[in-house]
Amino acid sequence: MKIHEVGPKQGSRRTRKRIGRGRASGHGKTSCRGENGAKSRSGYSRKVGFEGGQMPLVRRIPKRGFKNPFRTNWAEINLDQLARFDAGSSIDPELLASVGLIKGRYDKVVVMGRGELSVALNIKVHRFTSSAATKITEAGGTAEVLG
Repeated sequence: MKIHEVGPKQGSRRTRKRIGRGRASGHGKTSCRGENGAKSRSGYSRKVGFEGGQMPLVRRIPKRGFKNPFRTNWAEINLDQLARFDAGSSIDPELLASVGLIKGRYDKVVVMGRGELSVALNIKVHRFTSSAATKITEAGGTAEVLG
């Protein structure tokens, strides 16, 4: 492929604006840049967020809130979601992520007590609610807390 073979996308009807190709083109002389000033010259680039001297939006709006960099993101799993596993199976955060029960970015996993558990499961996660831990042990399983 050569430079003269490059053309618009197939099916496109819009032609390229040919700038600086004489007055008859309608885009000659100043090439659509106006007369004088920095914007008419090559190499000009405007600062990001510049609004023509007006106070930029980023500075007009007040700063609010606080983003805690040390926040722990908990992935929440309920007992009714764990009921689909076979009896006696060992469940950990890696298995939950591979099955698709945990999605996105998380730091630790907590098991909540919604629903009933009829099979005995060995669950190893970072935290259990008190109701979830009692339901797991009543079903004959174990609730092990990871460090």
